Amino acid sequence: MTWTAPSVERTKQLGDLGVVTERHMLEGGLSWHRETLLAKCSGLEPAQLARTTAEPSNLTLLGLVRHMAEVERWWFRRSFAGEAIGDVFSGPSDGDEGLDGVHAAAAERDFGLFQAEVEACDAAVAGHDLDETFVSSRGVSLSLRWVYVLMIQEYARHNGHADFLRERTDGVTGD
Repeated sequence: MTWTAPSVERTKQLGDLGVVTERHMLEGGLSWHRETLLAKCSGLEPAQLARTTAEPSNLTLLGLVRHMAEVERWWFRRSFAGEAIGDVFSGPSDGDEGLDGVHAAAAERDFGLFQAEVEACDAAVAGHDLDETFVSSRGVSLSLRWVYVLMIQEYARHNGHADFLRERTDGVTGD
């Protein structure tokens, strides 16, 4: 039997985040967006996940999953937590951040790496205050709060891409 991207059960609803602490709102919003990306992939086979559908762009659903694993690692673990670790996916850090090098045969592995990275990122920031700061690679002081807001923005932007890619793959639309 061919592997397909697993279905996603929502752990958060945006409406449930209206009257909670700031930390719970940021964590919940990020979780919702992570789940949204995976939901856009749900039920698709590896070849569908790795196929470009909006030429001339080389963007794929699997590339977005890989990209978000790289972006999460960069901001939460490498930048904020100061972990001296390389990329999630092998290859030079050439700015593609996981978008290139997509192979259908590696889809199941790539999804597993994404999930593992999300867990590692959550663990890296657990117990840290939102006001805690670090100095970015560009020499700018940034807070953990800023990283959460950035990550929510990054997912929101790419989830919009995922909407179009999914619809062009098999016609499925919606949340």
